[in-house]
Amino acid sequence: MAELVFVGLGLNDHNGMSLQGLEEVRTADRVFIEFYTSLLPEFSLESFRKLSKKRLNLLKRKDLEENGGELVLEAAQKGKTIFLVPGDPLIATTHVTLRIEAKKRGIKTRIVHGSSILSAAIGLSGLHSYKFGKSVTVPFSDENPSITPYTVIGDNKASGLHTLCLLDINVEKEHFLKINDALRTLLNVETLKRKKVATNDTIVVGLARAGSLNPTVKAGFIKDLVKFEFGQPPHTLIFLGKLHFMEAEALVVLGGAPEKIKELVE
Repeated sequence: MAELVFVGLGLNDHNGMSLQGLEEVRTADRVFIEFYTSLLPEFSLESFRKLSKKRLNLLKRKDLEENGGELVLEAAQKGKTIFLVPGDPLIATTHVTLRIEAKKRGIKTRIVHGSSILSAAIGLSGLHSYKFGKSVTVPFSDENPSITPYTVIGDNKASGLHTLCLLDINVEKEHFLKINDALRTLLNVETLKRKKVATNDTIVVGLARAGSLNPTVKAGFIKDLVKFEFGQPPHTLIFLGKLHFMEAEALVVLGGAPEKIKELVE
């Protein structure tokens, strides 16, 4: 039967996938896996092979973006095919495109969801999920840094909403944007735009290795967090909108925020 099942791997290691996902893998004819959309810090291909008892076909970015996932689609037309994806499978738009093409070819598709940074980061911070606006990715900086993240954060803040900032990665080059560097980029844009979106006295939340056994959560002023050591990637950043008193309390207790943050409650 022609079938393509998207399975989420979770956020950290080879044990992060659901039991349902593992069973899907064990009953598959072909199994593909990609690591270019996100970093799984402690994932072991060898351990996963032993756990699943399956041979894994590792895909690169070009296999999906340049070649349209043809390897996966051809396999799915012949039998049950699994596509393993870090986090939750369809957060990356590339994977949505693959599912659409599969449906057009008459291939049945299903999804086994996994934990996502979108929910994990919010949960770790103690902030309320319904108070988040549009998310944005902060790209690697160059001589002309993108102003898009700054603009999105400003628009959300004007509406009283928090902003989840995903930080750019290049897994193949082992290059991962750190919170410190992302903040420096936004401070540089602030010097140009001067809308008080990202000043030294702006309070933000930095998170590292969400989904692992040792995540780091630190809330505080940008001038302090820009010097804070968050450890190994992946890193995530949250800019605050209007705070509920429970959110402020959570940031103090869970994130080590200064007590002054309680003055921002509205």
